[in-house]
Amino acid sequence: MQKIKIITDSACDISKEMERDLDILVLSFPITVDDKSYMERIDFTPAEFYDILLSSPRIPVTSQITNLRFCEVYEKLFDEGYTEVVYVSINSKGSSTRDAAMMAIDMFYDARPEAKGIMNIHVVDSLNYTLAYGYPVIQAALKAQKGADIKEILAYLEDWFASVEIYFAPYTLEFVKKSGRVSCAAAFVGELIGLRPIISIIDGETKIVEKVRGDKSIIPTLIKHAQKSRIPETPYCTVCGMIKEHGEELVVQATKKLGQPPELNGDVGAAIAINAGPKVVALIIKGPRRDAK
Repeated sequence: MQKIKIITDSACDISKEMERDLDILVLSFPITVDDKSYMERIDFTPAEFYDILLSSPRIPVTSQITNLRFCEVYEKLFDEGYTEVVYVSINSKGSSTRDAAMMAIDMFYDARPEAKGIMNIHVVDSLNYTLAYGYPVIQAALKAQKGADIKEILAYLEDWFASVEIYFAPYTLEFVKKSGRVSCAAAFVGELIGLRPIISIIDGETKIVEKVRGDKSIIPTLIKHAQKSRIPETPYCTVCGMIKEHGEELVVQATKKLGQPPELNGDVGAAIAINAGPKVVALIIKGPRRDAK
């Protein structure tokens, strides 16, 4: 009988309650703030990190989860009797963490040759961020709890990542400018004339899909782009940062326009806030499969 473990990393932004209730292993990203080292989800809550981020004279820096850390995890799970391990990673185009997880597989089997053929390790590249992979991780863990086999779980994840899309918008361009999500010149001009970028993330690629004038245009425009791509009646998620009124408004308006409430609402965690800023909202939807076009 298969014993399946779902693991992911802390940029997935799932709640600690979900992590605990579904027995998901969430590996924390190391974060350096003014030469001090922290671990996401362990040393602060998202709300506490927003204050740290806004008060720090330098933008904090995230580090990848190392291959040694992954190897330790694989060994522990093998000792606990797991036969299938699924790691769903942060976007490999923005982090080397997936590569570290892959490298650790060979390290693990070299250290524990008796595990070959007994515990299989599957690394799934989400090519995305936040609940775009946090939500399917939750669903994969639910499936495992209900007795689904590894083939069904991997097929579900493959289908989700072939069709998931994020549309997000920062209410300030300070952090996207520093992170390179928007060019410095565009960000500077945008701030001066009140423009806000509506940004998509699809298959790991970030793109400005529209620029709108003023904060009040952000949520209607996010929903407009979601409506264009979303398959009707499929689950969607919302994410917001420190300004909870924006997140609440997004939920209300999306429920009206998309015909159903979001399946999940999440808080932007530290790894995402560093790049998008703490003042941000996002919609995560399931569109048509890209390989079906």
